[in-house]
Amino acid sequence: MQAFYADHFVLPLPTGHRFPMEKYRMLRDRIAAELPQVRLAEALPASRGELALAHAPAYIDGVFHGTLPAAAQREIGFPWTPMMAERARRSVGATIQAARAAFAEGVAANLAGGTHHASADAGGGYCVFNDLAVSARLMQAEWLRTHPRQPLRVAIVDLDVHQGNGTAAIFRGDASVWTLSMHGEKNYPFRKVPSCLDVDLPDGCTDAPYLEALDRALEAMWLAHGDTPPGLVLYQAGADPFEGDRLGRLKISAAGLAERDRRVFQACRERGIPVVLTMGGGYGHVIAETVEVQMGTFRAAISAWQAGPVRRD
Repeated sequence: MQAFYADHFVLPLPTGHRFPMEKYRMLRDRIAAELPQVRLAEALPASRGELALAHAPAYIDGVFHGTLPAAAQREIGFPWTPMMAERARRSVGATIQAARAAFAEGVAANLAGGTHHASADAGGGYCVFNDLAVSARLMQAEWLRTHPRQPLRVAIVDLDVHQGNGTAAIFRGDASVWTLSMHGEKNYPFRKVPSCLDVDLPDGCTDAPYLEALDRALEAMWLAHGDTPPGLVLYQAGADPFEGDRLGRLKISAAGLAERDRRVFQACRERGIPVVLTMGGGYGHVIAETVEVQMGTFRAAISAWQAGPVRRD
């Protein structure tokens, strides 16, 4: 299974910053050591033109050159450096490459990504560019080259504990992209943007009601598509619903999250839909526990990938 990384582009964060930058390298090291089924490759940077499929040119320029207003940079949560801009481009590039690989092999992954708080003209919540949105629109454009009478419908299944407000804003009014966000009701962002389907979970939610809510949400998504299921699913598999997460406020066990992942991949496999995996958030009190949850997600992805490429018309 192909997976793309950019963890060697490390942001020089100030002492005490709560973003767990080290988890990305820890995950790659674990995958390299324990999952020989995964083919790791360095991500290429997304181009300005690719980013412009989902982002305003002025915002792109501001990120590239470090000229965003101070308040806008604070909203992102990272200080600007050339490395920040490069890492943001590579994070999007990794999801683009994974999407192309998923069409060929059924499943592929970005070891980071899922930057769902970034909107067309602003970042937020440690998200600079929205890799989900850019990749969805680029895959739709590439698909039309060979399927001019069959537009590509995309579904974004966002199971990060934080609502995908930026993704919802970008695709508001776009019937070709269906957005599902299942998240903590009282968690960030506190002003949410409506997705096609939002599932609000109470603080302290445990495995059984969580998985029941997931089953209902997926069924609603399939029903909304009728006889024409999406041709691509972007799966944001956040580790932050985990009971050991500092920012999650839910109580989902590692086993519960592994079952979540299995159900998503199985549902897509049954319908012949390629899946792109992005890792989303994870802020464990013990970062190794976050990485272990993400390893469970990769094991579920590998099981789906080993079934072989999905059949495409």
